[in-house]
Amino acid sequence: MLKADGFDEAVIGIGQRCGTKDIIVYDALKCINILVERDGMIFEEARDFFEFNTLGAWVGEETPIFVWNYTMEEIDENNE
Repeated sequence: MLKADGFDEAVIGIGQRCGTKDIIVYDALKCINILVERDGMIFEEARDFFEFNTLGAWVGEETPIFVWNYTMEEIDENNE
């Protein structure tokens, strides 16, 4: 499984899907907060950096997954 360097504290588990390899799953907001705390970025700068350099990095089928936590209600509201 591939790891996102520097974000071990943001791991929330392993993702599984039929017919594919297991993938490490990270909490996206925790990753951003790590950048804020560790690297001294302001939140907006850290989010931009994370979205471009981490979410934007495809390294094959074992690329980690980054989760944004929402309730089903919030998901339904955003999809209307």
